[in-house]
Amino acid sequence: MTAAITAMITAVVGVLGTLLAPVFVQRLTVRQRAEETRLADERRKFEELRTQYTAMNRASRQFHTLLKDALHRIRDDVYTEQERNQLEEARLDHRDRYAEAQMIVPERILQASRDLNRVLAAGDAVVKRLDRGVPRDGENVERAMEDLKAADPCLDTMRQLMRQDLGVAD
Repeated sequence: MTAAITAMITAVVGVLGTLLAPVFVQRLTVRQRAEETRLADERRKFEELRTQYTAMNRASRQFHTLLKDALHRIRDDVYTEQERNQLEEARLDHRDRYAEAQMIVPERILQASRDLNRVLAAGDAVVKRLDRGVPRDGENVERAMEDLKAADPCLDTMRQLMRQDLGVAD
């Protein structure tokens, strides 16, 4: 009887194994696909964030550079309509990158961008007043250049926070 029971148990296990193998394979496949989807989603989000950070950093630095250039050109009395247009385009690009970033970047990055924007916006306002010949008391090119230097640590802080968020190690 023991041999018969053993044979019967073996047969049942064999039949169950045959019947359940596709179920186990399917479950394993579903898990693998879910993991692949999760990894692809993480990679997509990382790339989206990296692209946004690159655009924000580039736009901020370009705006800063063109503000400094405008001050030099105003000082040298060679500021042209072309430079005014370039500066305006850079300002709008800087604003647009920030607006896009608001939807996907962490608050600490946005705060760093806001801190930088305060300096750049103040510099832009001074450039416009100097260009129009209506500076406020004490405003001049040299003072504006000195004030604009406050953007440098803000740019560095924003870049460092972005790199940390992306997991870039120094």
